Amino acid sequence: MPSSNWSLHSQLKKDTIDIGDLPLCKVLVIKDAHYPWLLLVPRRENAVEMIDLDEVEQAQLMTETSRVARALKDITKCDKLNIAALGNLVPQLHVHVIARRTSDVAWPRPVWGVMPPLAHDAEEVQNFINALRRKIWLG
Repeated sequence: MPSSNWSLHSQLKKDTIDIGDLPLCKVLVIKDAHYPWLLLVPRRENAVEMIDLDEVEQAQLMTETSRVARALKDITKCDKLNIAALGNLVPQLHVHVIARRTSDVAWPRPVWGVMPPLAHDAEEVQNFINALRRKIWLG
């Protein structure tokens, strides 16, 4: 169950498209068409670090991260997955799951700050979201 006082950080709201909730995490798509890029945000108040979750929640976060990563890899046929929980700019605990290709604009560097975000084509992002929702059992 989500924490009753939990809310999504305002910067994450601004930068993402909400596609649904798994048992622990809200699943979001980053608004940057350069990369298939997802975020998982545990719906727990005041969670900044993974260690702020109890051991059962930590295991659930890993399960949900793995589920989303497998789905993203299957849908995108990417060359590499980048999975990270940094939180240097947004303190709310969130896990990035990014499908990388050797042909993407940032390869082989990390994606942050390489290019300004590229707006998604509305139909393409909706098709991506629909495929992802089916693969991770959101609809």
